[in-house]
Amino acid sequence: MGINIFINSKYIISCGDHVKCDELYSRIAEKTNLQPGEYYLVSNGKRLEGEISSGDVHCVLRQLGGKGGFGSMLRAIGAQIEKTTNREACRDLSGRRLRDINEEKRVRAWLEKQGEREREAEERKKRKIEKLLAVPKHDFKDDKYEEARANLTEKVNDAFEEGLKQAEENKEKGVEEATSSGTKRKSPAVDKTKAKKKKKGTLWIDDDISGSDSDSDDSEEEPKTQKKAIQN
Repeated sequence: MGINIFINSKYIISCGDHVKCDELYSRIAEKTNLQPGEYYLVSNGKRLEGEISSGDVHCVLRQLGGKGGFGSMLRAIGAQIEKTTNREACRDLSGRRLRDINEEKRVRAWLEKQGEREREAEERKKRKIEKLLAVPKHDFKDDKYEEARANLTEKVNDAFEEGLKQAEENKEKGVEEATSSGTKRKSPAVDKTKAKKKKKGTLWIDDDISGSDSDSDDSEEEPKTQKKAIQN
């Protein structure tokens, strides 16, 4: 089958079977000018040492490392990190989360105290109602205020009575003025009624005169007609 050599998954050269590592190093150096200290050979996930019969060989290039001290740096950072005390994500021997178990305990405690909470709420309501129904104990004492308050009602009553008196006086004055103006205005009204009566009398007389004239005319025409009838 032979031996195939790859660098970074890229085919380089091939060799026959049963080849030693030194010979592989020399052939790789001829082909790529790489020194044996710059890489190492791996076959089937294992580092090659000695002789290889057949198969694929990969050249893994070496990388320059640091000066070290990374472990001490990690230890220093770890000392600064605070350790957690939360174990709720852990499981017990039955496989249940500690978070679920603690939640059940809190729910049970809350249900046990529910009756007490209801009683406390009822007591608070009763106290509130008693406070609302209770008579306030505030006392206000001021002699000047009491005197002013007593005088105020009397003044209001006096002012109300004076207002009524003035209203009655104004009504009486208005009635007197109305009566006086009515008496003064009666004379022209009476004259007008008399004039109307006279006019009506004259009209009635004129009607009588016209009626009498028509009657006289009729009486004069009657003998004329009688005379004409006799002559005929």
